[in-house]
Amino acid sequence: MRRPLFACPCCEPGAAQRCETVLPEAGRRGFLAGVLGLGAAAALPPPDAVAQAISAGSARRSAIQRVQTHEGFDGVYWRDGRYVREALGQLDWVFRDPSMEEATPMDPRLFDVLFTVWNRLGASGAFQVISGYRAPETNSAKARSSRRVSRVSLHMSGMAADVRLPGRDSFAMARLAAEMQTGGVGLYRRDGFVHLDCGPARRW
Repeated sequence: MRRPLFACPCCEPGAAQRCETVLPEAGRRGFLAGVLGLGAAAALPPPDAVAQAISAGSARRSAIQRVQTHEGFDGVYWRDGRYVREALGQLDWVFRDPSMEEATPMDPRLFDVLFTVWNRLGASGAFQVISGYRAPETNSAKARSSRRVSRVSLHMSGMAADVRLPGRDSFAMARLAAEMQTGGVGLYRRDGFVHLDCGPARRW
């Protein structure tokens, strides 16, 4: 199996200092060990805007509802200076590719981006996730049917999500995220969602 080029902070040396140790995840989670390499630029550390927007001592929570499966997560994924491994495992499953029933370790920085935007908007409802992780086969099929889908999408590396917040204007959310330089921001106003990722700051 290939080693991921975009390593999860919880899987790197010294991870015990950043992630809580919990019981192993249920066997149904068939995680994809390899992810596609998309260039060194995408492996940049978390954007300064994200680090500045969240307090190192406070808990970070995520409220997620997956559109296709109606599954969700609402809880703390980071506390006491470390990511909560059990929560990340649950989020990985919610963000899976439902067409393939395949999950991958999502980059926890993506959840920090979502938390930052959610917090700055003063939102209370859950993000509705239209697309999280995409298996290469799924992404290739989407790229063949739409020019708006990149063949080297960060969705395949667990670094991106297409989301919407009920009752919130997608343009306003995209503008806020772009101003904060949290990572990649794409506005799909006709479809009513915003692409957010933890790669280099850019917009479209």
